[in-house]
Amino acid sequence: MSEFAICQTGGKQYRVAQGDIIKVEKLDAAGSVEFDQVLMVGDKIGTPYVDGAKVVAEVIEQKRTDKVLVFKKKRRQNYRRTAGHRQFITVLKITEIKA
Repeated sequence: MSEFAICQTGGKQYRVAQGDIIKVEKLDAAGSVEFDQVLMVGDKIGTPYVDGAKVVAEVIEQKRTDKVLVFKKKRRQNYRRTAGHRQFITVLKITEIKA
């Protein structure tokens, strides 16, 4: 595989390479996004971030994930509750890794 980077967004870390498509927590952005919190590029490891490193990505779409059902029950109490949740996400395509 070509050069890769580990970047951080939304409290999570992602291993990305040029051309990858990733799903991240919702970002209020359209067009392109730059991540400057890069923890590692190739064999360079940051303390905590690599100086001058950036990951550039293009926003493909804003959407929601599949529904996750939450079911609560207490036995012998006739207590049942069902709830659903759909998380907002942003789908990104990595266009460039600047080291």
